[in-house]
Amino acid sequence: MSDTMQSVNFRSIQFPNRFALAPMTRTSAEANGTPNVLMAEHYERYAQGGFGLIITEGTYTDDKASQGYANQPGIISDNHIEGWKSVVDRVHAAGSKIFVQLMHAGAQFQANRYTDQPLGASAIAPKGTPLGLYGDQQKWRTPSIMNEHDIKVVIGGFARSAANAKAAGFDGIEIHGANGYLLNQFLSTHFNQRDDHYGGSLENRVRLTVEVVRAVRSAVGDNYPVGIRLSQGTVTDPDYQLPEGAKGFRQIVEALRDAGADFVHTTDGDVHRQNFVSGDESLASVAADVEGIDLMVNGGIEETNHQNIASQFPGALLAVGKKALANPDFVQRLKDGKEIAELDFQMLLPKATITNELAWRQQQGD
Repeated sequence: MSDTMQSVNFRSIQFPNRFALAPMTRTSAEANGTPNVLMAEHYERYAQGGFGLIITEGTYTDDKASQGYANQPGIISDNHIEGWKSVVDRVHAAGSKIFVQLMHAGAQFQANRYTDQPLGASAIAPKGTPLGLYGDQQKWRTPSIMNEHDIKVVIGGFARSAANAKAAGFDGIEIHGANGYLLNQFLSTHFNQRDDHYGGSLENRVRLTVEVVRAVRSAVGDNYPVGIRLSQGTVTDPDYQLPEGAKGFRQIVEALRDAGADFVHTTDGDVHRQNFVSGDESLASVAADVEGIDLMVNGGIEETNHQNIASQFPGALLAVGKKALANPDFVQRLKDGKEIAELDFQMLLPKATITNELAWRQQQGD
């Protein structure tokens, strides 16, 4: 049996293999954010396909400005919790574990049922244009600058949502600190031009993320897995680089570990992508060198390279995105030596919803 197919202990959980389904936005919840049967069947499909861990799409954390997309799931109400329980139960019945990804959109905001005004670190809109896969908004709105009260609301939302996730039966939590959403915005020198104790130095820019991790840890207790996804680039600015480079990224990982994070999930387009202002290290290689925190890696993991990546990062989980979209049974196909299909982006058009994916599969005869 290959190394990637062997069971692995990742903090307090034993997974049947090292493959995780990467979090991917599907905008298929009810309009009020409640997960539905369609979503339960969707995540169950990946569990049946052999993934040891399922990570949900980004899930909003408060009834203020955290939601970023129409039909995005939330985890802030009793209805949301009950909806997620159904998802969790089906994934567990299929033999997999499931983590919820908690997300605040910040300035990267396309639709929100509670407000029309995004909040951000500074009054700076994202670069580029909104994602047509997830909505019809033509340009980014300029966010309002978050004050101390807004920041407390954000931290409280993450903490309450974490407690709700535990009540729903999730096996752990991933905090979304990547890809241009709020926590990534505070880390970024593009978005964050504050002159208070949340801006300026790297120590200040990481402060909100540290406070969120501490609050989540306090909400769920010591023996419940809590991690964070980190990137430098965003969905509309993939080339952004942290000015402090690899040394600064190590400082971020160490600060989050000390705040209570069990694992870091690196993503920046490719596991081996050199994406610092200098040197030849990657996000994953820096994080792997930090003691006391586990690692999950994402980006370009395919049937042809997963063994090499697993050998380079012993004990790390391998989060698969595009190849998983094309092959919900990616892991089982690897075990059986079957062909792995390439992703056809037509399955995500005109919107990247589960319904459109299923219609595409029906046309293909899947």
